[in-house]
Amino acid sequence: MDKSHYKNVPFEIPESWTWCRVDDFAYVASGSTPSKDAFVEKGIPYIKMYNLRKQQIDFFFHPQYIKPEVHNGKLQRSRTEVGDLIMNIVGPPLGKLAIIPSDLPESNFNQAAVLIRPYMYKEILVNYLFFYLSEMSEINSISTKGSAGQVNISLTQSQNMRIALPPLKEQVRIVEEVRKLFTYVDSIEGNACELEELIDNTKRSILRMAIQGKLVKQNPSDEPAIELLKRINPDIQIPSDNPHYQKLPDGWALTTMKNICQLRDGEKQSDSPRINLDVKFLRGKSEGEMVSSGRFVPSGSTMILVDGENSGEIFTSEIDGYQGSTFKLLDVSTEMNMSFVLLVIKSHQQEFRENKVGSAIPHLNKKLFKEIAVMIPPIEEQHRIVEATQQYLNLLEYISDKL
Repeated sequence: MDKSHYKNVPFEIPESWTWCRVDDFAYVASGSTPSKDAFVEKGIPYIKMYNLRKQQIDFFFHPQYIKPEVHNGKLQRSRTEVGDLIMNIVGPPLGKLAIIPSDLPESNFNQAAVLIRPYMYKEILVNYLFFYLSEMSEINSISTKGSAGQVNISLTQSQNMRIALPPLKEQVRIVEEVRKLFTYVDSIEGNACELEELIDNTKRSILRMAIQGKLVKQNPSDEPAIELLKRINPDIQIPSDNPHYQKLPDGWALTTMKNICQLRDGEKQSDSPRINLDVKFLRGKSEGEMVSSGRFVPSGSTMILVDGENSGEIFTSEIDGYQGSTFKLLDVSTEMNMSFVLLVIKSHQQEFRENKVGSAIPHLNKKLFKEIAVMIPPIEEQHRIVEATQQYLNLLEYISDKL
């Protein structure tokens, strides 16, 4: 065999291995696209690149069929067999690979892919090739060209892909070992997903413990929370019953949301250049438009969404701008630790989203918001709760990032 083709090989191989090209041991053919009148409701399955999903053939995702006479005629060279390897050659992305499964005994495919069918030892070689090419080094080394951001691999380039080929028995051992390792990886990913869910549940538990007085110890020397509430409103009326908890922690008091924070509109303005605040990011959407009136929101304002799937979410405006109808200013009493109030609001977000007003769009029920009963700790304990909560949440975020 002429070895000149293999002088520039990417890595050293064991003595029992050899460098070769795909077409040294396999039939390689590109797909074709038939005319529109070749497609029928039932016939020969016709594989498109959207059917290559997660390195498998998913033909039931938007299936298409062609006439048998087209399959056996004009598209004869791209007829597939069970066990063939299919690789996409038009991207991005490149490197989508799949083995034709046994439930597709007959099929054809379009011009965005090539078929690789070893002449001998098909099952062994196809499985080895699948993992070898999935590593992507050889595919990435191929010079591609295209237009409008598209990248292509030609049929000739596909035939000339360099393969480091081990002895057959070693190919079998490599495939078995890779599959075993991938099983471990899948197990780790599954455990990581379970751990992510556990972390989310733990975060909710921390918030719940924080607002119930179970996260830090009470200090008898702290000023009782009732004195704090009286400073907020000397005429405050304390609810007579607690729908959520049987007993208040020492020094805590029960009140309603309206006594610790308010939902407000921005300040009225006139004849000013307008900068709309983008709801999603609270950044400027447009500027320069003159308006006769509006609700001004200074940068650094704390906002709460009142419409949409994320109603109840809290944001901070990044620039000076004008308020849309989908969110309100969140005005927290200066007597309260603002971060503690935000913890309280976050713990009730699900209740906000479950209450819809006037339409099917989730909407923060402002009346419900004002009347929600909340437990208030002494101001010093609020500080301790916020500090402890942040420490726990930072640790959980660290663990989540490491996953």
